[in-house]
Amino acid sequence: MAHRQACPREEDLYHALVTRGDHALTVPLSEVLTQDADKLFETYDTVDVLVGIPSFQNAATIGHVVRAVETGLRKYFPDRRCLIVVSDGDSTDGTRQAATEATTAGDEERLLIDPKTDVPGKVVFTYTGTSGKGSAFRAIFAVADCLDVQACAVFDADLRSVSPEWVDRLVGPVLFHDYDLVAPVYARHKFDGTITNSIAFPITAALYGRRLRQPIGGDFGFSRRMAGHWASKHVWHTDVARFGVDIWMTTVALCEGFNVCQANLGAKLHDAKDPGRDLGPMFRQVVGSLFALAGRYVDHWMGGGTIQPVPTFGFRSATSTEEIRVDVNRLVWRFIEGYVTWERIWAQVLAEENWAAVQEAIREASERPEGFVLPVELWARICYDYLLAYNTQAVDNDKLLMSLIPLYFARTATFVEEVRTAGPDEAERLIDSYAEVFNRLKPYLVRRFAESGRTRRLAEQRVDGDPTEPEEDTSEFLAIRSP
Repeated sequence: MAHRQACPREEDLYHALVTRGDHALTVPLSEVLTQDADKLFETYDTVDVLVGIPSFQNAATIGHVVRAVETGLRKYFPDRRCLIVVSDGDSTDGTRQAATEATTAGDEERLLIDPKTDVPGKVVFTYTGTSGKGSAFRAIFAVADCLDVQACAVFDADLRSVSPEWVDRLVGPVLFHDYDLVAPVYARHKFDGTITNSIAFPITAALYGRRLRQPIGGDFGFSRRMAGHWASKHVWHTDVARFGVDIWMTTVALCEGFNVCQANLGAKLHDAKDPGRDLGPMFRQVVGSLFALAGRYVDHWMGGGTIQPVPTFGFRSATSTEEIRVDVNRLVWRFIEGYVTWERIWAQVLAEENWAAVQEAIREASERPEGFVLPVELWARICYDYLLAYNTQAVDNDKLLMSLIPLYFARTATFVEEVRTAGPDEAERLIDSYAEVFNRLKPYLVRRFAESGRTRRLAEQRVDGDPTEPEEDTSEFLAIRSP
């Protein structure tokens, strides 16, 4: 490949546009990489397809991901100039070495790869900024913009179910059909992804009018135009730098005029996360970003409208998924504990009729054969009450979001009982119906927001990486693998 013109490095270009070839750069690589950006990419002029892998302490799994991606690039895009970049958070377990050494070279026959196809280039670097997935993504976005790529994709480093076909399904719609964002559609166990199913999916669909099934999926395809747009945003000192990045990426694309679709990927299996350690920060960052974005894009959802489907690529097939066991009694018990801890905030945040409905559900629990029930209609109004409170800053952000977790547990317990005997397709239809419930109740949010809401800047968030408190431990009853 031809030697490229070095990307600008001057510190005063952070907020300025920099010319690179026939387009403008908004972020010089020296702002997002710890290494000398010129030397890392000095052999590359432009790249057709770039795949980024954000990583931290993933030595056990990243080699498999790199090999799957490399296989996909060689099989599906043999005539394109391809590059794999690993954006690492300064791992100490050998992650970078494992990524560097992983290759398909010499294994073409077993992997059914044409040996005449080129092995993609690979660059492993350490990103700068707040530690988290969002900062790792930002570095990938900046590299994609700098190298003038035609199509990009990102994959989690702990995936155990990634296949070469995923590369085709996330890159193909961008490369051949001019989409700017390709969101994933996974086949998941009915109890997996409950933050997505009960909060992120129905709120995103109702507010922005697009039935995007996995707005916080983790694995995406996107265009250079989209990457440069994301990289230039001034949100990288907020929760977007951590778990909030996925919902932020999706919402920006939906609200700022980009062409969005989704692709069937099948089952997603990856390293189980200890929810006792991860749920609190993850919940606050994902849901906090979702609520803050609703304030930022209030003009996009204050009107009515139906939820429109988005184009979906790839063949949907039945895929077995790992079973997740949930202890409903413990979920309900933690809700009751939350009632004791957060009753004052619930009374302050919830509309009078919703607070009364929660109290009534508690009183009726002993009389119902099914026990405690938090109906989806009440849950939708509760979510809207919290969205409003977040934007009016009626309560400290961290306390507000932590007080929502017991209510989320209560709704999860109700959902588990609703679908306990349901098959995967029946459970999926029920989850899909939640979007219509939230959309039907959107006038409630519109009215309340018009009365007392305000537009909130995402940058008003503060990054919170503190570990959860001991009483937040959920590992005994809820195996949350991903949002």
